[in-house]
Amino acid sequence: MRKTVCALHAELVRYGLVAWTAGNVSGRIPGEDLFVIKPSGVSYDDLTPESMVVCDLDGNLVEGDYAPSSDTAAHAYVYRHMPEVGGVVHTHSTYASAWAARGEAIPCVLTAMADEFGGEIPVGPFALIGGDDIGRGLVDTLKGHRSPAVLMQNHGVFTIGATPKAAVKAAVMCEDVARTVHVARQLGSVIPIEPKHIDALYDRYQNVYGQRSSK
Repeated sequence: MRKTVCALHAELVRYGLVAWTAGNVSGRIPGEDLFVIKPSGVSYDDLTPESMVVCDLDGNLVEGDYAPSSDTAAHAYVYRHMPEVGGVVHTHSTYASAWAARGEAIPCVLTAMADEFGGEIPVGPFALIGGDDIGRGLVDTLKGHRSPAVLMQNHGVFTIGATPKAAVKAAVMCEDVARTVHVARQLGSVIPIEPKHIDALYDRYQNVYGQRSSK
C-alpha cells in the first residue's frame, strides 16, 4: 500500500491538481484498521514508499519516520464511518476549488458528470483543518449523494473510492468537469440533464462501460 499511495501522488502532479506540498492521497490497508497517508509538508519530488506513514483509524501514527498529513484526522474519520471506502484524496485543484470558494455545487450538465458522479458535485460545510470537523462534514454530505467528490466550502476537494486509485480518478474528473462547466457558464446558461437521464447514464457507466470479465 505504501508503494501504491506513493505512486498515486505523482498522478496529482501529472494532472495539475496540486501546488507545492498541498494535497494528499491515503489508502486503507485491506483487513487491517490502518491506512497509509502522505507525510506532512514533504515535497512531491521527495516522496518514496518508505516516507509514507501508517496510521490507525483514530489518526494516530503507527509506523513511519515523519509526521502524517495535517488532513489525517479527516481521512481517519471517513475510514471509521464509511467502511466501504478504500481510498481518500484531497486537492486544492484550481477550478473545483473556485466553486468551493463560492460555496456552490457543480450542476450536472455533462454526461461525464452523470457517468462518474451520478448527479451534481455537492458542497460540504466550512470546517477548520486539524480535527474531525472536515471528516464529519465530508461524510455527512456524501452520504446523501452518489458523488464520490465533495467541495468543502472555502477549502477544496475531497474524493473517496473503493481503492486509492478510484479516489484519484474522481479527483481528476472533478477538476475536469469543474473547468468545463465554468467555461460553459461564461458563454451563457447551462442546460441541466434530466434526472431520469442522469440515472440511465450513471447505471450504464457504472455497470456496463469498459471491459467486463466473461467469467
